[in-house]
Amino acid sequence: MSNLLFVLDTNVLLSSILLPNSTAQAALTKAFQIGKIVHSLATLDELKQVLERKKFDKYISRDERTRFLTMLVRESELVEIDVTITSCRDPKDNKFLELAVSADAKTIISGDDDLLVLHPFRNINILSPRAFLNQA
Repeated sequence: MSNLLFVLDTNVLLSSILLPNSTAQAALTKAFQIGKIVHSLATLDELKQVLERKKFDKYISRDERTRFLTMLVRESELVEIDVTITSCRDPKDNKFLELAVSADAKTIISGDDDLLVLHPFRNINILSPRAFLNQA
């Protein structure tokens, strides 16, 4: 089963660190347990920028956010993007589609309606964290 590859969008990753007992955290844990999480330079850059926002200082320390980012980089796989996709109604979300296609990922886990509305995309499931957890 370790050949299953998963893309988690920024909002799911952010929720998983801000809300340790959340559905997003459970989805992250499950993805690590049953497969491998993949990232691209673009998705990682977006996550890094979001985690650096001062507004999160009151919820979680910068050190904890840095540790989370370091763990994610260490435990996930960097994928080089080899396609350009413009299918998402929010152009900023195309990077998650490009990552999934380039990696041949099975599933994108997202809470973003701009991505969820595309399910399935080129035989890639696009599921909310709850739907991902409810899969058999």
